[in-house]
Amino acid sequence: MSNDIQHALAGVRAEIDRIDGELLQLLNQRARCAQQVGEIKAAFGDAGFIYRPEREAQVLRRLQDENPGPLLNENISFFFREVMSACLSLEQPLSIAFLGPWGTFSESAASKHFGHAARLLPQASIDEVFQEVEAGRAHYAVVPVENSTEGAIGRTMDLLLATPLQICGEVVLRIHQNLLSQESALESIKKVYSHAQSLAQCHTWLNRMLPGAQRISVASNAQAAQLAASEAGAAAIAGEAAAARYGLPKQAENIEDEPNNTTRFLVLGRQDAGVSGRDKTSLIMSTPNRTGALHALLSPLTAAGVSMCRLESRPARNALWEYVFYVDIEGHRETPEVKAALEKLAANAAFLKILGSYPFAVF
Repeated sequence: MSNDIQHALAGVRAEIDRIDGELLQLLNQRARCAQQVGEIKAAFGDAGFIYRPEREAQVLRRLQDENPGPLLNENISFFFREVMSACLSLEQPLSIAFLGPWGTFSESAASKHFGHAARLLPQASIDEVFQEVEAGRAHYAVVPVENSTEGAIGRTMDLLLATPLQICGEVVLRIHQNLLSQESALESIKKVYSHAQSLAQCHTWLNRMLPGAQRISVASNAQAAQLAASEAGAAAIAGEAAAARYGLPKQAENIEDEPNNTTRFLVLGRQDAGVSGRDKTSLIMSTPNRTGALHALLSPLTAAGVSMCRLESRPARNALWEYVFYVDIEGHRETPEVKAALEKLAANAAFLKILGSYPFAVF
């Protein structure tokens, strides 16, 4: 390396060191401000929730709007989520229940939303994720609710019907599936482990590249990675987190049939989120089984100018051929137009449960 290049690099590196020093001071200054927020709340007897999803969403949106580049908005969101996570942990580390074991997409969603300063608690089933928060052993739950190619997660939807928990956030995660194996040659792979949904998401790729391999459905992609790590001739379909945690090489990347494959997760807690400015509200409702009943039930939304962004039906558990409807609408339950529509819905519906209002996911 020439002296001219070394001199030029030395100048840039010195500037980087100076900026890093300023960042360090500013980050600690921000942390002290976060501590002061907690102290002020304590002084005025405010024992409320330290995590405010609406405030976090507002901060991230503002930073994305002000971002001049070259960093991408998703990089800005990742960095500042980690900063907020670390600052919150100074007051009280958040405990987050998720569908385990370690290495699942649910773990990735929990880390994406709450940052790595949160304490993650893997659970064996979606039922146990709900129970951890309902029993007060965790502050929040992160549960999958729908996938863009495979549809709704039925168990999550059934549990939402009975839980006292509120939806206070959502996470949208791009699902990139990888073939993980100790075998470097595809012809040496005789069996492929994965969750049933992941096997379905990679159906075409498996038919083309591993037509003779046995496909074995297991409880989670992380479990699949554990099995593949211990068996000769075995592979797993799983994500980046499972590959890293179980030390499995990626023999093929992004093997999902649909390149925009995405899973939506809900954040559940014992609080409702405040108004952030770009919110949605989730409901469960039912109507008598007669002609035009659903149209009549939804008409207050149209009359109030409230947009519906999701409608899903599930069989009711207490009556044959009766259904409950899961609805997402745009807007917060406390805004005038949504509040008026919900009052009319309550008068028309045989059953109505408001699951919560919360900010749209910030990518």
